[in-house]
Amino acid sequence: MSKDDDPTLPAASGSGPSARVPSVRLITAQTPAVRAYRKMAANHLYKVYSDRIFKGKLPPLMHAITVVETDIDATGRVTGVYFSRVPSHAPEVPAEIEALIRAASPLPNPGRLGGHTYVDTWLWDRSDKFQLDTLTQGQRDR
Repeated sequence: MSKDDDPTLPAASGSGPSARVPSVRLITAQTPAVRAYRKMAANHLYKVYSDRIFKGKLPPLMHAITVVETDIDATGRVTGVYFSRVPSHAPEVPAEIEALIRAASPLPNPGRLGGHTYVDTWLWDRSDKFQLDTLTQGQRDR
């Protein structure tokens, strides 16, 4: 493979970024300010989707557990939704989660924290109700 064919290198000619250059997303470190924002964002989602929140302790076997990375700008507007864990047996769940997050945009203003990646784990029940790991009430033994 020649240098020009290597997809990890920028294109040899032209100005500006190349689609061949891989992008690297950096997840924001979990500082106290980021953890506090995580609770604010989770509370916002619970308020927007109060009818979709699973009340009480979750059953022992969840339908899907999905880790979601939501990029927000300095005003809380959602700029991207990515998944670092997706359930192969429930491919419809990530698409629904993304739609819920985008419809709830903007999330709370992050203030001095500025734009960053809000990471949370969605615990999805067969009833299509959910809890977020940040605010979960835990799981039942049986």
